[in-house]
Amino acid sequence: MKRTLFSLLLNLAFVTAFAQIPSGYYDGTTGLTGATLKTKLKQIITNGHVDNGYGGLWIGYQTTDRDNIAQPGYENDNTILDIYSENPNGTDPYTYNYPGGQCSGTSGPEGLCYNREHIVPQSLFNSNAPMVSDIHFIRPTDAKVNGVRSNYPFGKVGTVSYTSQNGSKLGNSVSPGYSGTVFEPIDAFKGDVARMILYFVTRYESQLSGFATGNMLGGSAFPGLQTWELNQLLAWHAADPVSATEIARNNASYVYQGNRNPYIDHPEYVNQIWGTPTTDTEAPTTPTNLATSNPTSNTISLNWTASTDNIGVVAYDVFKDGSFYTTVTGTTATVSGLNPLTTYNFYVIAKDAAGNTSTASNTASGTTLAGGQPGGSCGTEDFSNIPAATSSYGSQTWTSNNITWNATDARTDQTINGKAIAIRDGYLLSSTISGGIQSLTVTTQLKFSGSANALNVEINGTPVGTIAYSATTGTFTINNINIPGNIVIKFTNPVSGNRVAIDDLSWTCYSTLGTAETSNNKTDYIIYPNPVKNNELFVKGENLNKISKAKIFDFSGKLIQSIENPFKNSNKIHLKGLTKGNYILTTDYFSTKFIIE
Repeated sequence: MKRTLFSLLLNLAFVTAFAQIPSGYYDGTTGLTGATLKTKLKQIITNGHVDNGYGGLWIGYQTTDRDNIAQPGYENDNTILDIYSENPNGTDPYTYNYPGGQCSGTSGPEGLCYNREHIVPQSLFNSNAPMVSDIHFIRPTDAKVNGVRSNYPFGKVGTVSYTSQNGSKLGNSVSPGYSGTVFEPIDAFKGDVARMILYFVTRYESQLSGFATGNMLGGSAFPGLQTWELNQLLAWHAADPVSATEIARNNASYVYQGNRNPYIDHPEYVNQIWGTPTTDTEAPTTPTNLATSNPTSNTISLNWTASTDNIGVVAYDVFKDGSFYTTVTGTTATVSGLNPLTTYNFYVIAKDAAGNTSTASNTASGTTLAGGQPGGSCGTEDFSNIPAATSSYGSQTWTSNNITWNATDARTDQTINGKAIAIRDGYLLSSTISGGIQSLTVTTQLKFSGSANALNVEINGTPVGTIAYSATTGTFTINNINIPGNIVIKFTNPVSGNRVAIDDLSWTCYSTLGTAETSNNKTDYIIYPNPVKNNELFVKGENLNKISKAKIFDFSGKLIQSIENPFKNSNKIHLKGLTKGNYILTTDYFSTKFIIE
């Protein structure tokens, strides 16, 4: 989105010419403060208020919420100005041309249609008039995002559970004083939201005691809001001042409805009524005792001692080798996508709700394991980050745990254990993953109609097995894949028309192979001769007869030979047809390399 100088000058000219407050509109407010001023404003904005009905909002939006030169906005393309999809710094992800695109529901994907979003949920006042149709706090917004926002109050989000295409978020609150679920608009509209809610608790102050609180409204005329919500809205009002867009909307709403939002006309009224918000300038203390633990071939776990803050720590930023990696709300994190046998340096920084940051913690180093060392699960994908739910089939792309996934001919509205990706005549493909792979586990279910079958699984383009699917949810594993290095995972549905949901994918690292001898107990095991002669390999050590299985791999990871109860009758393994080269012997108790000359 680029706004030309000419466009900006026209906007300023419009605001100057038409943003005048009607003469005498705020008579009687001089010298008033606190609850007295709030009540006077309630009287002023109640007089002249015309209820045009819930259906009338569609007509009102023709002039109140258009992105054009008469409603100074962003692209000035005459589309609906939606605070949940508008991108102030670039191209909007989607737009709605008035009057098309209107709907009353909240189902479907983003960009399908827009409806009427009550910034103060109508459930709090039982959808009664005139609140239910008051255009000053009811905005046209994308139906999907409106549904996600639901009846949650507005606040600062910590851990995100949903992000709209313009960056609006749903998640747990880190606004001081409240830890429930909240919705957070983008910065450009936080002040707009604050002033709409402050309008509501002023216009309807005498009715607040009969409304539900929704964890946001107060039960009395003053202050009208719960303390935590009031503090958050005052901070947003200060951080995001009144814009030309708000002024133009206020003027158009006055023409449509006959009253005004006083906090757009006179932003100073906010502080005169509720006081100046306390500015938090104190940074959290430094996180301490950062340590690494539980390395695998591509992950390292971190833990540290929590910071303290005068208001409260809301999150920690984790840095890997000096670069930002992720943000977490607790005092632990797992860093994934690492390379085997590589040392990494980590530190964390605490931050509070005001954005103050601590100094960096101590630096902790950790080294990943080699591909040949036990690593356990080294990758998971639960599909919680897939695009918004849609029943349409197409290409779906998302990123989680530093892995980008692409699904073709896929839909995102199906579930198994939560969200799942469902492919029809397509495939699911990962980006490059380090650490190799030993085994793979995934849950599947055939959706709708069709017949039971199996997905084809490839690693680096080579088939490694199949995963069954049927109408009954099932979890299946492919073992002994044993491919080292970088890998790409691909699932393909070979049966045209079958729609297969995929969930809870996990895989273990390339963990059975190695060039160093390893042992899982105190007994030392010796192989001889090495290099091997006459295709006979001997092993010396205690309790050999208790070893249940031995496997031999070449250094590419290919399984060459598997022997059940290899030392039941002797301490010798007869090798079958091995050519010259290096090999790995693994058993229940140890692994070691040997040479065939």
